[in-house]
Amino acid sequence: MKKFLINVGLLILVAAAVFGWILLPWFGAIVLALLLAAWLWLSRTGRQASSVTAVGISTLRQRAGSSSVIVIGIAGVVGVLVALLAMGEGLTATLQSGGRTDTAIVLRGGSASESASVLVRDDIDAITQAPGIARDAGGKPMVSAELVVAANVAQKGSGEEANAQLRGVDDEAWALRPGLKIVQGHRFRPGLRELVVGRGAGQQFAGMSVGDELKLGMQSWKVVGVFESGDAYDSELWADRQTVASAYRRGNSAESVLVRLTSADAFAGFSAALAADPKLKVEASTTADYFAKQSAGLATTIRFVGLTVGVIMAIGAIFGALNCMFAAVASRAREIATLRAIGFRGSPVVVSVMLETMLLALLGGVLGALIVWLVFNGYTTSTLSGLTQVVFRFKVSPQLLWSGLKWALAIGFIGGLFPAVRAARLPVTTALREL
Repeated sequence: MKKFLINVGLLILVAAAVFGWILLPWFGAIVLALLLAAWLWLSRTGRQASSVTAVGISTLRQRAGSSSVIVIGIAGVVGVLVALLAMGEGLTATLQSGGRTDTAIVLRGGSASESASVLVRDDIDAITQAPGIARDAGGKPMVSAELVVAANVAQKGSGEEANAQLRGVDDEAWALRPGLKIVQGHRFRPGLRELVVGRGAGQQFAGMSVGDELKLGMQSWKVVGVFESGDAYDSELWADRQTVASAYRRGNSAESVLVRLTSADAFAGFSAALAADPKLKVEASTTADYFAKQSAGLATTIRFVGLTVGVIMAIGAIFGALNCMFAAVASRAREIATLRAIGFRGSPVVVSVMLETMLLALLGGVLGALIVWLVFNGYTTSTLSGLTQVVFRFKVSPQLLWSGLKWALAIGFIGGLFPAVRAARLPVTTALREL
């Protein structure tokens, strides 16, 4: 019973240590590393641990096969985990970067996104007259009523059908998005079936070069320009709103109204004025809040999937490390027993085995992180957001790399602890008979 309680207590302590390690910031890890180095250098027990560790590391060549199992297994865990989390970060950054606190978007009340909203002409006129809206040099309200439809296009390379987001905008749309720039060709002309396409859409879909013609809504449209915005708009096709409405039989309606406010502080008054109008059933939010909500659900799902897959793979890597280190301890049983017989305590043996395992884990973590950074950082792909595809780039940030390394060292800690404890508890007489 006593032994059982000790083992349970050890498991709880290990779980608490691993949980605390996962939450530890980078400077906390540096402090721990400095404390460990000081202990190894200054204390007698630490110097014994250093000596035993050096002996163990010197035998790694003889155990290259089993050691590579630990390194490759942990590299796989870190690689998959960081890649999935980088996908979530890249998507979140793409969706949120188009938001501002001094720009508001107005949708039909209860609508979670533009595709679920419908605003009629009277709604658009009332929104345009609300207080707090900025005006351009000519005194015109900076307002753009916008219509979004799903356009059938072909994937570049495969030719398979895909949905691209076609956005019909008013003249003020360009001024409302100062980060959006035409990089090839020119803007579309109102009243004509002309398109400008985002650079991301041009990378994913066929027929998106300047001069190409596309069949959208049973009509032929000509690509006259390419724009770049660095956010979710990069995945879209833009055209004149009235022309899009005519082609898709949407009358004089819109799905959203985008407005530039006089300042970020003006949003409260603008929103209150819309809510006070009994004829309007609309909801306003800053574009920063709107895009944050749009990205939250999908990014959370990707993060959950990444952590789930990472945990499953980590369990496999832990068992691999346990098997390899138990075998290593068994092969070095006589050596460890001899060290203990001449005066080495159990703690240096425990530390040496754990340091050896965590060194292999660190190598695996660095390898996995390096591969992911080289292969996926900046890699462009697309995913469905609603009914259309959003083009984004993987974002392998330093924070994600640090998280991957922490996972690697946590796996090494667990994988080395129990073999280390066994090595320290093994009776000297028994160990001297093992071979």
